[in-house]
Amino acid sequence: MPKKAATQPGLADRIAHDIQSGVHGAGAWLKQIDMQERYGAKRLDVRRALDLLVLKRLIEHIPNRGYHVYAMSERSEDEIRDVRIMLEAGAVPDLIASASAAGIKNLRALAERFAGLLREGTLLEQYEANLAFHAAVYDICSNRELVGLIGDMRGRAPAAPATQWWTRARIEQSAREHFQIVEALEARDAGRLRKVITAHIRQSA
Repeated sequence: MPKKAATQPGLADRIAHDIQSGVHGAGAWLKQIDMQERYGAKRLDVRRALDLLVLKRLIEHIPNRGYHVYAMSERSEDEIRDVRIMLEAGAVPDLIASASAAGIKNLRALAERFAGLLREGTLLEQYEANLAFHAAVYDICSNRELVGLIGDMRGRAPAAPATQWWTRARIEQSAREHFQIVEALEARDAGRLRKVITAHIRQSA
């Protein structure tokens, strides 16, 4: 059991890497038999890896049909992005009013973790660290309904590895913007914080 648990993330990350690099393009169907052959894996392990990537929104499962790489219309992406900007930039007054020294310290540690994973982490580790940073940012807000709406809209947006992280430069830009968010929040600079949050969301354009 411990051995199987240790190998599973490796298979999921290999598939995720191939999605990110364009080997499996948006909308491509991922037949389990083909995945078994490509990755030299057992059927059950392939199924578990695909189910994990469904949770990460890298792929989608259609009952009775199979798995395919997540795809969204350009119009839907644009509309979700616009709503995210309205909600996340609109949360700035609450963020500034509610941020504590401990909360800001935690955000900086999470930003540093993401930046560190650019050198030595896997794609899924980077993805998880990115989610953790953004969840921590908006968890600072006192308005829990707003936090819930932001989480819902982020959940509907395309996952970062499948959209904006096509080049290392894009990932490095995300890391820099994480630190800029922390710095603007610490300085209680509302205008600067809105600007960097908006730029960060639009980076996926």
